[in-house]
Amino acid sequence: MSPQRPALTGALPKKVEPTVSPTQDPSSLYAALDLGTNSCRMLIAQPLGDQFRVVDSFSKSVQLGVGLESSGRLNRTSMNRTLSAIRICQQKLRQHKVKKMRLVATEACRRARNGTAFMRQIQRETGLRLEIIAAQEEARLAVISCASLVSPKSDQILVVDIGGGSTELVWVDLSAVAPEDRQSAIMGLRHGFETDAAIGGARVVDWISVPLGVATLRDQFSDVDDDAGRFALMSLAFEEQLEPFQPYDLPYEIDGFQMIGTSGTITTVAASHLGLRRYDRTKVDGLRMTSDQIETVINGYLRLGPKGRRNDPRIGRDRQALIMSGAAILQALIRAWPSNRLSVADRGLREGLLYAQMNADGVLRTKA
Repeated sequence: MSPQRPALTGALPKKVEPTVSPTQDPSSLYAALDLGTNSCRMLIAQPLGDQFRVVDSFSKSVQLGVGLESSGRLNRTSMNRTLSAIRICQQKLRQHKVKKMRLVATEACRRARNGTAFMRQIQRETGLRLEIIAAQEEARLAVISCASLVSPKSDQILVVDIGGGSTELVWVDLSAVAPEDRQSAIMGLRHGFETDAAIGGARVVDWISVPLGVATLRDQFSDVDDDAGRFALMSLAFEEQLEPFQPYDLPYEIDGFQMIGTSGTITTVAASHLGLRRYDRTKVDGLRMTSDQIETVINGYLRLGPKGRRNDPRIGRDRQALIMSGAAILQALIRAWPSNRLSVADRGLREGLLYAQMNADGVLRTKA
């Protein structure tokens, strides 16, 4: 499947508040569910100033995309696993009496021949209506979730969202925007990626959805036994997919360039760099890493080998099966655009969904 690159929009998020006790006002609650190739995740939150407060959350590895590369279909075992997870989400939504929600499915359901039929089955058995969103919408939401990490010093930003079944990249030119307005300029993309930079707004140079994520890339090279050889092949395969992306060979000033990355891979690499034996979001979200620091962590993973990675507490048993395919994607990206400004975002599609809903309803207060 070739990379996709349509066009859509964004909004401006802020830092997510830690989880608290449920609110007594259900009418103020919003929910976001992200059914991906590997995981089912949900957040229930309440607007709080220009941020939001998490009321409840859910995350479960469902491996919905297992076997999709070879069969082109979602298999029954994976669908049953997913239905069990969605029933838990249904119970949480009912418990909190949430009325405002957006529930979406991404690459696995986009690609599967029975993806639409599975959405109907979910609605029939749980009462929840999930929509299969287009790749451009997924890219839009990635920008929304990461916008608050944009540095005033960044003239060019590349937002990267490494998913289970696809990877979205959005390159934004902020050179026409005053430094103090660069975060808010991302909100100016809300009417589409075709924003005219001549009026002082952000300009999306290009965006692309590569149909390779941590699960699909791993499955593509599952028949290669050699660990280092498999890693090299995965990195090269992903880099080849970047060639249609206009900024692939774009010259840029490294001091004014910022890459913002969101995914379990990137947060795991950050936690390994920090030497965290127990994950701490407050230390990871917003961390900046250099290309050399990332390469050091990846080389360390290779030296560990499969058995060492399985036993490494910084990686975790849930992540170890996917960490090298994700690291291969990350390596390809930092080799294409070497940067001393990779900002790590512990946030993703759920946060983007929440901010988009709240922004549309006008319930987030902007700072004076």
